[in-house]
Amino acid sequence: MKNTTLKQNRNSALLTSILSILLGIIVGAILMLLAGYNPLVAYQALLGSAILQPFDLGETIRTTSPLIFIGLAVALAFRTGLFNIGVEGQYIVGSLTAYLVAAKVSLPTGIHALVAVVAGGLAGAAWAALPGLLKAFRGVHEVIISIMMNFIALYFSNVLVRTWLAVGKDSTDKIPPTASLRIGSLSQLFAGARIHMGIILALLAVFVFYYLLWKTKLGYQLRAVGYNRHAAEYAGISVRRNIVLSFLLSGFLAGLAGATELLGTSEYIAIQDAFIGIGFDGIAVALLGANAPVGVVLSALLFGVLTYGGGNMQFVAGVPFEIIRVVFAAIIFFVAAKISFRWGNRKKGKAYA
Repeated sequence: MKNTTLKQNRNSALLTSILSILLGIIVGAILMLLAGYNPLVAYQALLGSAILQPFDLGETIRTTSPLIFIGLAVALAFRTGLFNIGVEGQYIVGSLTAYLVAAKVSLPTGIHALVAVVAGGLAGAAWAALPGLLKAFRGVHEVIISIMMNFIALYFSNVLVRTWLAVGKDSTDKIPPTASLRIGSLSQLFAGARIHMGIILALLAVFVFYYLLWKTKLGYQLRAVGYNRHAAEYAGISVRRNIVLSFLLSGFLAGLAGATELLGTSEYIAIQDAFIGIGFDGIAVALLGANAPVGVVLSALLFGVLTYGGGNMQFVAGVPFEIIRVVFAAIIFFVAAKISFRWGNRKKGKAYA
């Protein structure tokens, strides 16, 4: 009976994701028609700009790698019954710390990049610790604290750039080659794309995520707290400890996203007037992927294709990139509405509130 229920839940999540993607694409097509664009030409340009050429495929993979990290960060918190909406701030702090290690510390090639990546992850974990502690010991809602800490991270980064790292300029100098995650042979394989070792680290994080949550005692406790905190506490599991640990691990993954993206793609820090939105994209990736390792990878790949291909679509087909953001929003709307559950119940003739 238990296995049958789990199978039904997985099938429902898969059906929800597939239907949500299709409906989101349809919503985007309707908007294109209303705006006077040809959706077939637009979507053809999107896919052609994302995967058909080696360079574009490499850039799509590069775009996907931080989304995997961020999606895992959000999914891990969800698994513990928490909503870590502060992943963007943890991402910013991770990238800032990685830059400081890369620019201010001298180490041999390879070791330099590894130390900078780990430092970025630890910084993200430290930034996530405060909302975790306040949630666990004071009952403060994690959404409020984590949102506020996003703004602190953004403006703190800008202040450091203006007053220390790049006085009189809008961006810092590039990191030294010893700290870069780019590998020439990998880039050449994709016709000079900026693909880097971040994708390997992201896939490694997927395996660790799976092993931790489903093959270890700690993972069992984290999931138990997510299912029912009162039952977990009755069984002798420390709810407070696991809430804090969940935020630390989630923040670590978000910090890794920022560190790998900084060391592999931009290689410098610029003053930001606003958030880049990767934190909310991570929420979308986690929801669409049903908070499962493979699901997060597939949904991150989809959003990577839409993000990179959508950027080129406006040049090839003349369709504004904002249409793709609407597709993102529509997909998440239908995921949140659990469209497959409703469709399945209506098909069986069941009524529900």
